[in-house]
Amino acid sequence: MAAKRNAALEAMIEEATVDAYNDDEQLTSLFTTIEEHLVVPFTTTVLGGEVTVKKVDLTGDSIVAICARGRDRQRIDLLDLPLPTPPPDGAVWIDAYRHWAGR
Repeated sequence: MAAKRNAALEAMIEEATVDAYNDDEQLTSLFTTIEEHLVVPFTTTVLGGEVTVKKVDLTGDSIVAICARGRDRQRIDLLDLPLPTPPPDGAVWIDAYRHWAGR
């Protein structure tokens, strides 16, 4: 079962990064794909508190979620962001990003 899931994730990564030639270009391609497919906002729990993921953003070397609680805002690396159950539509692209990053 895990091999089938890994193959599906690798096919998604190939689709998203088909024209990307190095890690920076692949990261940008994955960000663009996540941004297009992930349905935001959604609510999740971070360190025991509920936050709303407003959008995703690309930093120099990672993709982050912009999380809000009241007036507070925090960037959380998508590799570390706990997803709610059920996950939001498009979250499978976060799984593909995590697979690409070796997580």
